[in-house]
Amino acid sequence: MSGTRLAGKVVVITGASSGIGEAIARRFASEGATLVLAARSVDKLSALEGELVAEGGSATSMRCDVGQDDDVAELARFVLEGHPRVDVLVNNAGTYLARRFVDYTMDDWQTIINVNLFGTVRVTQAFLGGMQANRSGSVINVASTAGKYGSLYQSTYNASKHGVVGLTRCLALEMAASGVRVNAICPGLVDAPMTTDNLGDYGEILGLSKDDMTERMLQRVPIGRFLTSDEVAHLAVYLAADESLGMTGVAITLAGGMLLI
Repeated sequence: MSGTRLAGKVVVITGASSGIGEAIARRFASEGATLVLAARSVDKLSALEGELVAEGGSATSMRCDVGQDDDVAELARFVLEGHPRVDVLVNNAGTYLARRFVDYTMDDWQTIINVNLFGTVRVTQAFLGGMQANRSGSVINVASTAGKYGSLYQSTYNASKHGVVGLTRCLALEMAASGVRVNAICPGLVDAPMTTDNLGDYGEILGLSKDDMTERMLQRVPIGRFLTSDEVAHLAVYLAADESLGMTGVAITLAGGMLLI
């Protein structure tokens, strides 16, 4: 472990067991943060926690489904029993389902909105009061370019992420006077399970193979490749660090110049 940009900061990360969340956990640990990792996958969480600790980092973990009130309340108790405060909250947990609008069921809508939007609300409410009392804190919401633009065959996902971006902007205004910053990261195509595991389903709607769907998606990205999860994690470090104390209420697009075509 090396780096001190986040030394002394207590950080809670949801959806930390894989993809962007795991990359953020690794990057934050390398910058000296004390981590509490949360996700539904206990085995992956435990393995990541053990690896970070073995490398000299400070990390604990707990299973948490952000779609469940009781899970989030238990996470808050777990965190605050072991730490005097939370300095940074990364709302990264999310879910995805590609469908034509007419094929989404109300259960689909409820599941995706409950995890992506209401999950962000639940976890933020659990820790925001403490940040206000400390008059310091950074909330980082991992949204998506789908939170800024329209796109085909993912209306539920886009609606949920638009909600996260709107929530980010509103909370930033409410929290500014108390020293708490609220920002969002809006990644485009990222080489992470939520993107790569779902390209096949997306392609089926268009009658394309997963490989053909991947090629079509990359045609929209001028840099010609998927982003890495680590690139997203670097931006998260900046938003968590004191270097960005003047930044709040922004939803930063990180998408390789992705175009809506």
